[in-house]
Amino acid sequence: MLGEILPNSLQMLAPGSFALTLLLSFLTALGPLSMDMYLPSLPDIGRSLAAPVAQVQLTIACYLFGFGIGQIVYGPASDRFGRKPVLLVALALFGLATLACAAAQTINQLIAARFAQALGGAGAIVLARAVVRDIHSGVQASRELSLMGAITGLAPIVAPMIGGVLQTAFGWRACFVLLISFALIAGAAITYLLPETLAKRTPGPFSLQAMGQLYRSVVTHRAFLANLAILTMTFVGLFAWISGAPLVMQGPRYGLSPLVFGITFAISAAGYTLGTFAASRIVLRLGINRTIGIGTVALAIGGLIVALVTALGLTNVIWLVGAMTIYFAGMGFTLPASMAGALTPFPDRAGTASSIMGFTQQSTAAIAAAAIGAYLGHSAWPVAGVVSAMGCAAFLTWALTRRIRLADLS
Repeated sequence: MLGEILPNSLQMLAPGSFALTLLLSFLTALGPLSMDMYLPSLPDIGRSLAAPVAQVQLTIACYLFGFGIGQIVYGPASDRFGRKPVLLVALALFGLATLACAAAQTINQLIAARFAQALGGAGAIVLARAVVRDIHSGVQASRELSLMGAITGLAPIVAPMIGGVLQTAFGWRACFVLLISFALIAGAAITYLLPETLAKRTPGPFSLQAMGQLYRSVVTHRAFLANLAILTMTFVGLFAWISGAPLVMQGPRYGLSPLVFGITFAISAAGYTLGTFAASRIVLRLGINRTIGIGTVALAIGGLIVALVTALGLTNVIWLVGAMTIYFAGMGFTLPASMAGALTPFPDRAGTASSIMGFTQQSTAAIAAAAIGAYLGHSAWPVAGVVSAMGCAAFLTWALTRRIRLADLS
């Protein structure tokens, strides 16, 4: 019976099928779920583990560092050994570390477990992007990443609401228990349903020297660096909001409960799903460069409105949420298109290029999250200032690097 089912399942997950897109979206969503689901629990984690705000924020910053560091290895390893076996190893590490998070008795244990959880979760997003590049390139890759983004974008919408419900009903450990079940489901799907998409493996031994040669061949590419700069700035603004919003919006100024915070956070995150859906419909007609341009304009507008709301001292949370909805919509246009532009020149090194992208994005975002945690008090300025600056910087980078990126895509 199983032998009859598996061939049909593999046909469903053939390259280019919607079923494969759905599975890759789920894998990509593990990162946002791990980050966003426990956000409503941050104040309770501090109370439960007797930890100050700065230490609680380190559970975010260390997760981001681990997510970045983990991506250094997965890409070259998957270029050498294949996508599927490396992905299964990553998910096993993710599941074990998530169990350690649920069982943590001190804030230091939770910080260490979050770092290990991120090391495992990093493999899912790196290899999902590499699989896309194995199958598609150029605007087709951008469209596929946009479709994945539209599906994955549901994660930051529903995750805080789920986290708020779990926090209210069971406490903060329940979020990690649910993530363990997600890891088990993903592992089963990969084992039985995911085909190997890597057509040609990188020859030679897997060593630090070989990895260094692969990395040098990618980081010297000017168009890759231009797209990477846009990606990184967008991510820094995003994680400034993710790391600071729970404490700002549940603090004295806005005073939201965990459940209400989860709902308001989800409203702003819905902008990302709308943006990616719109981008998937227009990128084939407008091309990658114009799609990124639309996105960076929205990033700049949303960031500037966040700064204006903070400067005017507006206490109605809808102004802040509305501004971030615009920023998230800009991300929906910018991220998939700039990822596709960065990956397109490397059909045989997609895993390595994806690793560099992930490491740079996550490590810089982690630095921003740690800095915001150190300066965050009753003011929203540490968040607003970074979001505004990164939105404007992404737009300027897009405008100044247009010729470099267009030459590479032509």
